[in-house]
Formats: sequence, C-alpha cells, structure tokens
Amino acid sequence: MGLGSFISKQFIDILEWADDNDELLGFRYPIADREIQYGGQLVVRETQAAVFVNEGKLADVFAPGTFTLTTKTLPVMTYLKNWDKLFESPFKSDVHFFSTRLQIGRKWGTPQPITVRDKDFGMVRLRAFGMYSYRIKDAGKFFLQVAGARERCTRDEVEAQLRNLVVSALSNLVGNASVPFLDMAANQAALGEQVKQSVADAFGNYGLELDGLGIENISLPEELQKALDTRISMGMAGDLKQYTQYQTAQAIPLAAQNEGGMAGLGAGIASGIAMGQAMTQALAGGALAPATPAASAPAADDPEARLAKLQSMLQKGLISQADYDSAKADILKRLVG
Repeated sequence: MGLGSFISKQFIDILEWADDNDELLGFRYPIADREIQYGGQLVVRETQAAVFVNEGKLADVFAPGTFTLTTKTLPVMTYLKNWDKLFESPFKSDVHFFSTRLQIGRKWGTPQPITVRDKDFGMVRLRAFGMYSYRIKDAGKFFLQVAGARERCTRDEVEAQLRNLVVSALSNLVGNASVPFLDMAANQAALGEQVKQSVADAFGNYGLELDGLGIENISLPEELQKALDTRISMGMAGDLKQYTQYQTAQAIPLAAQNEGGMAGLGAGIASGIAMGQAMTQALAGGALAPATPAASAPAADDPEARLAKLQSMLQKGLISQADYDSAKADILKRLVG
C-alpha cells in the first residue's frame, strides 16, 4: 500500500452509530483494515455505549458523549514509525457500539408443559407464558460474554437463551414449591416477582439488567381444566337440600295458576324431592341407596292424596273454607320446612 492509499484512509474522522434498527443490540463500526485515524472523534449517543478494542483486547468502554481518540497505541502512530514498511501496520483496532435502550414487550413461554405434583390434583402438567424487559447494563461484559468480535448481534440470538433462563427458573420454583395450583394461578404477580429475582443474577452474568418480568397466564391441560370447571360448578350449587326447598317454595304460587290447580302440586313436589335426593346421592359418590319413589309411600302420608281428600270434603260441605285453607297450609309448611 502506497502513501496515497494511507492518506485516503485517514479521512474517516467521525465514528458514530444511528441505531435505527430495533433488532440490533450490537454493531461493529466498519473501519477500513480496522485502522482508526489519530485524533478521530467517537460519538456515543444517549442509550448507547461503545467498546474500544485495540490489538484484539478490550481497551475501554465509552458512555454517551463525544471523545477524541488520541491514544498513543492507535495504529496511525505506527504508520509514521514504519514508513519504510510501506505503512503496513501490525496494530488493529475496532469500535463496537451497543444499544442500551430498554427492550420491552419481549415474550417468553414454556415450549413444553411443566410436570409438577399438586396436593389437589396430583401430578399435573402446567403451561405458562408472559413478558419481560431488559437492557444492556455493562457493555464490556456483554461484549466479552455474548457479542464477541461479530459484526452484528441481534435480539433473537440473545433472547433464545434468556427465555430458557426464565422457563428454567419457573420450573424450579413451581416444582419445589408446595403451593397448590389454584393458589399459584391466583397469585401470578407474586410468582412473577420470584422468577425475576431468581434469574436476575443470570442476566447480570451477561452484562444485562432484567427490568421487569410478568406471568400473564398459568394453565392446565384441557382435560384437567374441564374437571376443574366441574368442581367449580358443584361448589356454586351449594347445599342441594336448601336449593330444593327454595325451588319448591317458588313453585307454590305458580301451581295454582296451572291447569289442575293445587291438586297437581303434590305430584310436582314429590317429584322434586325425589330428584333432589337423587342428585345429592349422586354427588356424594353414589354410595347411598336410591331414593324411595314417592308412589311407594303410604297413601295416608301422600301430600297429593291429603290435599285431594281435603278438597273433596270442602266440595261436599263437610269442612269450611277456613278449615281447608288451614289444613292445606299445614301440609305445605311440612313439605317446605
């Protein structure tokens, strides 16, 4: 290389990075033959950091600002000393820029279900997903541990490892905890904070700072979710005996408006009682004997027969309307409690 080539190379006197690509975390400035002009200006913008590498070794880390590169070990000094070697310098230098912006909205999730032991459901397989945010805090450490001498370092290359760290921490916390799934799902914010604390140091080893981590959802397999929905429905039903009594009381004023009047009420009540007993036995595990059909009860204890008999006596004038009403009220009171 002649003197003309040497002079033309020295016109690169400002080194800066526009940082206009959201996918890039790191960028090596394209310097011809890695040789930097003596006295050149290094411009580091806000939300950036620059790493100066001289002779293959990390020499310095620059925070935001403008810097004049006058270090005596810069390659241009050797040009002046080695003019007899046609300005071929053995010293090489690099400048790597890194984005220190907060990387928000980064997603994580369990690629495979996590198998845990739950005191309510036994062995269950959980899935979880959420979001996290991070930034480069120590550009020098990030250069040494992650980026290296590559021309470009992208988010996708880094985040594949970061997601694995999050999922691994979640698996350990869930697997070693004695917290039931239902309590875990109800306290996702607290669990997310525990995961964040667990992986913060691992992020720090790469020169990164974990700013936030959240769990958006913890879910069970579909078949187990259906079983959980059934249990919730049973809990919402509450005491079936009280529910049956309430339904019976609600039906009394409506029965008088239907065809057959009060005469059909007894049959409806008896049917409702039998159904309630059957439902109670079924939910109790089916260990009890089936409810005795209402038709097998003695005729004297049949509410329908007693009401019909009272109505017949009223029509024949054997009892008064007041007597009929009083007796009917007594029968219904015994039925509904």
